[in-house]
Amino acid sequence: MAAAHTAVMSTSSLSIALITETFPPEINGVANTLGRLVDGLRNKGHRVQLVRPRQDIDNGRKSDEHLLLTRGWPLPGYPGLQWGQSALHKLLRSWKRQRPDVLYIATEGLLGLSALRAAGRLGIPVVSGFHTNFQQYTGHYGVGLLTRAMTNYLRWFHNRTRMTLVPSVSQKIDLERRGFERLELLARGVDGQLFHPSRRSPELRRQWGLEDDDIAVLHVGRLAVEKNLGLLVRSFRALQARYPQRILKLILVGDGPQRASLQQQLPDAIFCGLQRGEELATHYACGDLFIFPSLSETFGNVVLEALAAGLAVVAFDQAAAAQHIHPGHNGALASADDEYGFIESACWLLEPPETLRRVRLNARQHAARQGWPAIVELFEHHLRSAILPPQELPAGRTLP
Repeated sequence: MAAAHTAVMSTSSLSIALITETFPPEINGVANTLGRLVDGLRNKGHRVQLVRPRQDIDNGRKSDEHLLLTRGWPLPGYPGLQWGQSALHKLLRSWKRQRPDVLYIATEGLLGLSALRAAGRLGIPVVSGFHTNFQQYTGHYGVGLLTRAMTNYLRWFHNRTRMTLVPSVSQKIDLERRGFERLELLARGVDGQLFHPSRRSPELRRQWGLEDDDIAVLHVGRLAVEKNLGLLVRSFRALQARYPQRILKLILVGDGPQRASLQQQLPDAIFCGLQRGEELATHYACGDLFIFPSLSETFGNVVLEALAAGLAVVAFDQAAAAQHIHPGHNGALASADDEYGFIESACWLLEPPETLRRVRLNARQHAARQGWPAIVELFEHHLRSAILPPQELPAGRTLP
């Protein structure tokens, strides 16, 4: 009987509720990942109900069977975004009418907490995702005393779900050390057709003031304090000092609260603002060297996007960079917090000139094998395994 049930579970379509504070068309790594996962699940025939706060873009949009909109508060520092309020009773009403087989909670705020509580009352299995290092962000924003409290809350939250999906081995090891339980890997993919070197635009590069042999030093991401952008500035200035005979231009794609300060520090840099879709892919392809100094990422989708576009990436040895960059082959890595090593790694990529060409070619070849279909398949597997009763789990596996 158990074998028959397992066979049905492995082939039948699922009813999944996915709860998140952020989702496309919002621009950030979490939204991008969740959009890919939802599209992938729906393409495989699963019913996915998206639960998220109402945003400015929704106007008078109403909830339906595929989308449940909840109330939210404005999120400081993120114009236009809403932080979800508790929606316990709304979720209970919805899930009593049409019960999901499993929940995936991507964010741990009040909306996610109310979903966790509703699932507990209704006996619905829950899988959670660890998408953002909020416990590190508290230190960057001058509230370091909250770091321990935030870590305690996140541990409490995730340990009450059947499993927590994390994007990298380094993240898994760090969270296990902090007492997080039942962690499983779910890496990230990249659209290798969208992010591709063939999108390189000589016209856009000329707008930046660059000829074919000049170097576009690119950074893509939110311009905020937690992204360690002071090191971006220092790295670019070191490159200029090391290679005064070469024309280098710093290109920043993205927006955020540090933009005005960076524009004052970098009057010759090009600030492109937020870019989406094919325009974003074109900006990537027009770069040569990608500098990513962040130490607060759970993954860092932009690293894979840059590799797919054929850029030489320098980053710290963690998250996506640790997983996908092989130093000296398809990029350069520095040990965490080793600023001197980071800057030297960036300089190494430009000397001799053949190094940059070889690394960029290898970067593209590696990223081309990192598509989303396999990630969606693994996500589906994790959701199905959370539904199985304890007696049908693999040996040694228990559920709370």
